[in-house]
Amino acid sequence: MTALVEIIAHGAIREIRLARAPVNALNTDLCRALIVALNAAVAEGVHGIVLSGNEKVFSAGLDVPHLMSHGEDRHALLDSWHAFFGVARTLAESRVPVVAALTGHSPAGGCVLALCCDYRIMARSPDPARPFAIGLNETQVGLVAPEGIQQLLRRVVGIYRAERLLVAGELVPADRALEIGLIDELVAGNEVVPRAVAWLQRLLQLPTHPMLQTRGIARSDLVAALHPDNIQMDRFIEAWYSPDTQTALQALVAKLGK
Repeated sequence: MTALVEIIAHGAIREIRLARAPVNALNTDLCRALIVALNAAVAEGVHGIVLSGNEKVFSAGLDVPHLMSHGEDRHALLDSWHAFFGVARTLAESRVPVVAALTGHSPAGGCVLALCCDYRIMARSPDPARPFAIGLNETQVGLVAPEGIQQLLRRVVGIYRAERLLVAGELVPADRALEIGLIDELVAGNEVVPRAVAWLQRLLQLPTHPMLQTRGIARSDLVAALHPDNIQMDRFIEAWYSPDTQTALQALVAKLGK
C-alpha cells in the first residue's frame, strides 16, 4: 500500500508530508497515520516538526465521500471523527513546536490542522486570479463547527471576525488571511517548507526549557478547546444525520463525483 505520509529529515527537524493523492482528503487511515507519525517524531527526539502537503492542496479537509459511505453505521462514523479530532489534539498537545507549511488550499479540516500548529506559512498561488484559500467552510456543506473548533479560529483572528467567517463558511484568500492573522507568512510555493524549517531553527536557538514551558502555558487554551466537552461528539453525530445536513452532504458528494 502506498504510504499516506512521507517523512523528510531536516537535521533535528522532521517534515511530515501528507501524501494521500490527489488532495490529501482526511480519511480514517490518513488521520491515524498522522497520529503515528507525529507521536513517533516526538518519541524519537525530534526538536521541531513541519506539517506539509502537496503543491496545490495542503489538505482538502475531511473525506466526505468516505464519511458518507458509513451510511447508518454510527460506530464507523464516530470512529472516523474520533480519528480526525485525535490528529487535532495530537498537534495541539505536541511537546515540540509544529509549523503548518500550507503548500496550497486549506479548507475545513485542513484549516483545523493548521490552527492547531504553532505557526502557519502559506504558499502564494502562481495564478494571482486564483489564490489559495483557507478557512472553515462547514456551514456551506451543512455542518456546524463545534464550540472547540470555533475557539481555535477565535484565538487567531478575534471573536467578531471569527463569527463572521464561521457563520458564512467563508474561505479566505491567502493575502487576506495574512492581513487578518489567519496565517503568519505568505511566500512563493517553493519557499514554504524552507521558511518553515528556518522559523523553527530560529526558535530552537532559544534556551530550551524556558521556551517550551512558555509555549506550553501560551497554548493551554488551545489544548482546552479540544477537550471532549467542547466537541460534544454525540451531539455532532446527531446533527450529521439531520435532513438539512444530509441533503447538503449528498449534494457535495454528487459535485465531487462529476
